[in-house]
Parts: sequence; structure tokens; C-alpha cells
Amino acid sequence: MADSSVVSVSVPQQHTLLVALNRPNQRNAITPDMAREIARVLDWFDNEPSLWVVVLTGEGDTFCAGADLKSWHASQSSDVISEQQDIASSPHGFASISRRRTSSNPSSQPRRNHPKCDLVVASTDAVFALPEVKRGVVAAQGGIPRLARVAGHQLASEMLLLGNTITALEARDKYRFINIITSPAEVLPTALALARIITSNSPDAVESTKEGLLIAQRIGNVDEAVVSHALSAASGRVWNGQNVKKRTPKWSNPAKL
Repeated sequence: MADSSVVSVSVPQQHTLLVALNRPNQRNAITPDMAREIARVLDWFDNEPSLWVVVLTGEGDTFCAGADLKSWHASQSSDVISEQQDIASSPHGFASISRRRTSSNPSSQPRRNHPKCDLVVASTDAVFALPEVKRGVVAAQGGIPRLARVAGHQLASEMLLLGNTITALEARDKYRFINIITSPAEVLPTALALARIITSNSPDAVESTKEGLLIAQRIGNVDEAVVSHALSAASGRVWNGQNVKKRTPKWSNPAKL
């Protein structure tokens, strides 16, 4: 997988894909072309059996400033597709990440502001915001229900309706969408260390566990979620695959679902 001008791709360690947003002079703001390139990379990742975890980061001081407003205004004035239609028809949401559902592979995200990632590592000086209401738009690509689920209605309302920035400590301890806070120089190494721990585990068990987490988000009833997960293809692969119950494991790539 080759780099593009807006997205850098590498494999820094076994079974781990590192994807870096690469518009640092624009604070890695997402354009439509950039979103399509991210989709291309993640579609490739989903179909590459030797890659089990993706780490998402951004070049420069900012992970992502959100949508590139110049590109957004240009697309709105073209009248090719309305914003409502674009949100409803988008298979993966903002930047091809915020509602991405095709992969059961885990993802880790170092830096600032977070899309949809399983583990989030932030620097001590990181700030987070969903400031859409200050710009006359809405965090409509998954940010509202996800923050409400994680933080609860009142705290989600505080962040979404005020549109103010919050610190990394607030994001971790109050709003609960950060896992680890570390020094700026240690953010990416920490995320890669988490990826190494994940890839030391059975990929079949990890993917099935993530599938169970995703099912739990969709199904509120515990018994129904358990049954749905037990009967899933990912669960079947755990019990019937090569990686089950290895005492001295040497994991093989997961089979295709």
C-alpha cells in the first residue's frame, strides 16, 4: 500500500498498520479527497489478513481539526448532493471512520480529537472539542450518539451544546473517551505498545471480542446480545479455527469471515 499526498501508510511492527493524516499545515482537516483515500487504505486493511490492528495518528501538532470548511462550502454550493443525503448515504461516516463497521480489527488512536477508535492515547497538552454548533453545523456523523452513550446525556449535552474545548484530563476522567494520557513524545510509542499487546493475543479471539462489543452497542438486552454474539461468524471462527486454546501460542492469521 503506497502513501498518498494526504495519507501516509506504514507497517512499523508485525501485524500493525500505521495510518497518518498528512495535511499538517491545514491541521489535518479532512477534504472529500482525503476521506476517499482513508477509505481506500482501510478497505485494503480490512482485506489484508496479516494486519490485525490499525493505529491512526496525524502529522504535526494536531490530529485532526475536523472537516475542511473550504471544501465543505464548495461541495454545498455545487448542489450535487445535499448534506442530509451525504450523511444518510455515507457507509462509514466522517473521514470514512466515524461510523465504520466493516472491520472487526481493533484500532488505536494517538493524538487529539478522536473518531471511532477502540483505544485512545492522548498527550498531556491535548485538547478536544465538538464545536460544530459554533459554526452553524451539527456533529451528525456519529459523534452525538457515541458521546451520549459514553459520557451520558448531561455531559454529552455540555460538550455538544456549548461547543467548548476540554482538556485531556477532562476527556479521560469526566467524559471517559480517553484511555491513556502521556507526554507528547510518548503518545505514538504508547499506542504502538498497545498494538503489540493486542497482537500478542489470538487474533480470532480479539476480533470476536470486538464483535461482541459492537453487538452490545446495537442491542441493549444482555441475553439477546449474548445469543447474537454466540451465533456470529466471528464466534464460530474462534471455536473452530486454528488458534483455539493454544497453551504456547504461535498465532496464525485469522481466517476470512
